Amino acid sequence: MKQNTLIKNAKIVNEGKIVEGDILIEDDIIKEIDTSISVKSADVKVIDVEGNYVLPGMIDDQVHFREPGLTHKATIETESKAAIAGGITSFIEMPNTNPQTTTIEKLEEKFAIAADTAYANYSFMFGGTNDNLDEILKVDKKSVAGLKLFLGSSTGNMLVDNPEVLEKIFSSTDMVISVHCEDEATIRENLAKYKAQYGDDIPMEMHPIIRNEEACYISSSKAIELAKKTGARLHVFHLSTGKETSLFSNKVPLKDKKITAEVCIHHLWFSDEDYAKKGSHIKWNPAVKTAKDREQLWKALLDNRIDVIATDHAPHTLEEKNNPYTSAPSGGPLVQHALVALLEAHHQGKIPIEKIVEKACHNPAILFDVEKRGYIKEGYYADLVIADINSPWTVNKSNILYKCGWSPFEGNTFKSRITHTFVNGKLVYENFKVLGVKAGQRLTFNR
Repeated sequence: MKQNTLIKNAKIVNEGKIVEGDILIEDDIIKEIDTSISVKSADVKVIDVEGNYVLPGMIDDQVHFREPGLTHKATIETESKAAIAGGITSFIEMPNTNPQTTTIEKLEEKFAIAADTAYANYSFMFGGTNDNLDEILKVDKKSVAGLKLFLGSSTGNMLVDNPEVLEKIFSSTDMVISVHCEDEATIRENLAKYKAQYGDDIPMEMHPIIRNEEACYISSSKAIELAKKTGARLHVFHLSTGKETSLFSNKVPLKDKKITAEVCIHHLWFSDEDYAKKGSHIKWNPAVKTAKDREQLWKALLDNRIDVIATDHAPHTLEEKNNPYTSAPSGGPLVQHALVALLEAHHQGKIPIEKIVEKACHNPAILFDVEKRGYIKEGYYADLVIADINSPWTVNKSNILYKCGWSPFEGNTFKSRITHTFVNGKLVYENFKVLGVKAGQRLTFNR
């Protein structure tokens, strides 16, 4: 059923500007943007946002929604529902599910699940291994987001640690290659040292010492060196150290960059000082590191050495997270609270709203060549988020939508809230209520 909507009296945030005006949505497309639009048709729903901000929906380039195979933690349905509540209208999901997404057949099975259950727009990364180059070469770059390689520990056989294979993959594809960079040998050596001291119950504060700056820098610098050698299009996921930011440039616009970087919400928000209180709830790989690292990540984000903000949403059950250090899995849920956390940083004077939109909406669209999304433009898909930045609320168990039922932000009061989310022109979320409309579409890529 068609749904036409007129959004009135909005502060429209797009391409570095905030403009007051109206937006007319017809079916799934932004039909018109103007200072004042009036319609007489009875089939147009009018929403007066009374001066609140309208942003493009976030495009999250890195999530783990756990389906298939790990659905006790999460599903594409549950987590995409949380995503739209958080203002994320498109997601790119990772291949380390069970079975892993390392064949075309398994990739298409995931697309079929999403087609039936996703509340947000979706695509998937294809996973590289030490022995699936033939499958990688079959991937259609116009219909798949990109390739994901784990150069640091992963589940199953997804750790790509054969240098010859790695070079062959880098040389054989012109798709965006996204990488998780941590040096496995460094981590194993550090872990053995602390296991000898503490057994399995290593204090959580040791996590950024075990998975340290050196492990990150060794791996990311090697990946960048290989990308330069082969001409590959490299995207380095979740930077966590200040030292790594020196590896990236801001000398050319994003569309011309061959080597790009991402930072995640948790590395911009938490520091190693938070382990004492939060414990395994902030145990991620790569680890949350020092306040100085956090400060340097913010600096690199703002000066455009870091191109994209994402979540690395990776839920586990509380039962799993409450295990001792060596068996407590890394990762945590984030999609529902990413945008409000960024708006909180805006309130703190760390980042303009226009810059949030650039890094979380425009730039993922540029980096992955996402077709007609990530902007508020006539002719683009109407993926829109309305945010009231002066309406505080507190995160608690009753308003968490993740299947795992917890958040590292529990007890935190955010000044801003998402009041409405539109996916492909359909109102899918309004004032803390998911409206039950699965409007997600498969992302397409203009390559």
